Formats: sequence, structure tokens, C-alpha cells
Amino acid sequence: MRLGVLDVGSNTVHLLVVDAHPGARPLPAHSHKADLRLAQLLDDSGAIDSKGVDQLVAVVLDALQAAEDKGVEDLLPFATSAVREASNADEVLTRVEDATGVQLQVLAGEEEARLTFLAARRWFGWSAGKLLLLDIGGGSLEIAYGMDEEPDAAVSLPLGAGRLTAGWLPGDPPDPADVKALRRHVRARIASTVGEFSRFGAPDHVVATSKTFKQLARLAGAARSAEGLYVQRELKRESLESWVPRLAAMTTGERGDLPGVSAGRAGQLLAGALVAEGAMDLFGVEALEICPWALREGVILRRLDHMGPQ
Repeated sequence: MRLGVLDVGSNTVHLLVVDAHPGARPLPAHSHKADLRLAQLLDDSGAIDSKGVDQLVAVVLDALQAAEDKGVEDLLPFATSAVREASNADEVLTRVEDATGVQLQVLAGEEEARLTFLAARRWFGWSAGKLLLLDIGGGSLEIAYGMDEEPDAAVSLPLGAGRLTAGWLPGDPPDPADVKALRRHVRARIASTVGEFSRFGAPDHVVATSKTFKQLARLAGAARSAEGLYVQRELKRESLESWVPRLAAMTTGERGDLPGVSAGRAGQLLAGALVAEGAMDLFGVEALEICPWALREGVILRRLDHMGPQ
């Protein structure tokens, strides 16, 4: 059957259309994206302003049209941290439903981590052993660890690249003092969770998902996305550490000229790099592998599991 996943994230609204059935891997058929940056549309009270909600409604309507055009039979719509943490979340959800008919399921942060972990486990398989997953989004950082398809530990921290850039790095290029303050903040938040994971022992394999990690791996020499999903891509902490001060000295425009860095994500790449570096250091990770599948695939896989054999 043809499934559509509508992901209302902190940076983008992304419709992923796949052909899927239980027991088979989902095959991508179409991708429709809009850069909305909901995390940056919050007012002083933490609410998504009226203009932002209007933009969200328009983008959801466009995605619905794309889903219809591509023959989607079942649409799975969900929202993550930007909507979840908005002070007017209920109002936003009601306006979207009234205007589009779409009922967005708001995922809790821990559920985000669990679904992303499921996707990574299915991608790498049982031979990966004990898996540690890191995922940097626009609004939050998800961490999960486990041996099975359900992680033994899963947390979500408010350390998304977009959120941190808006709140901590106003300059372009950023003030060194602001970078230092953000580095301290990031490491303190991550350090508070390390003990929850270390009691399970060292992981056999560390993996990362998200655009941020993919771009950082590309900077460190990983293969281009055009070379396909099945090319192994790795990010070493040593390489990342060498890039952080270079990114901190660059303007947004200069970062946008780097290989593999999109103009829309260039502004938040430094914050993402500080989160990635802090997580790898505090968890003692020397190198990690990039996983092509993430939250959207996890949502699809969970849906297929619930369908059962056909």
C-alpha cells in the first residue's frame, strides 16, 4: 500500500510517501518539503504567532494535495517539539484540524526517541548488538540505547540546533563568549543524562540520524548523498572537534558554501556541531555511523507492525 507520513517538525514540514507492506522495507516514492522553521516563530510567551499558524495551515494543505496527487491511501500526520512545547499548542492543533481536516498527533520527546531507535534497529539489524542512538533535530536532542527494538533508555533534551541558535547565538558570526556559554550549557544538560545510559554498559555500535549529523559527516569527508543510501558514512570525533572552531569563526553565508551544507541549515550548523561534539565526548564515542532512516521511517514501521501479516 502507499503510505504518507506528514512530519511537522521544528525546521520543516515534510511529507514522505512510501510504498510499503508488512515484512518488506518501505520504498520511498515521493518527498515534499517546506522550510517553515516553527521553532523560530514563537513569540515572547512561547506561542506560535497567528502568522505562523496561517503558514502552517497553508503548508499542510499543500502537503495534502501532494499526497492526493501521489495516490496516498493512508496518511500518518504527527508533530514534534515545536508544536509540542508551544504554549498555544491546543489552539494550533484545533486551527489546523478545522482548516485542513488533519489531526496532528503530537509525539512526546521520549516517543520520538523510541521510534527513531526502532528505525535504526531495523536498518542495522540484530548484528549491531547494543545500540546507542543520537538524533539532533531543530528543537530537541533524542538519545536512546538498547539491545532490542524497544530501547532500555530513551530521553529527549531541549538541545535542538534551531532552538539553541535562536536562543544563544544571535551574532553572525557569533560572539566567542556566546559560543563558550552555549558549549557549557549543552554539556551540562547532556552530562545530567549520561548516568541513565552508562548503567547498561558500553554500546556495541553508535549511530546518528538527522540532517545535522549528515552535514557534519559530509564536512568530515563522508560520501555525498547522491552516492546512495547504502554507502557507509562515518563521523569521527577527532574530525568534528577540528571543525567546531572553524564553524564558529564563519558567517552563515560562509557555512552555506561548505560541501553538503544547505543554505537553510547553515545558520544552525554550529549549534548542532556543539551538541554533536558534546554528546560524543560525554558518551565516550570516538566514531559513529550515520543511519539513513530516522523518525519518519520509525512511524511507518510501527504502523506496518500494527497492521500485521496481509
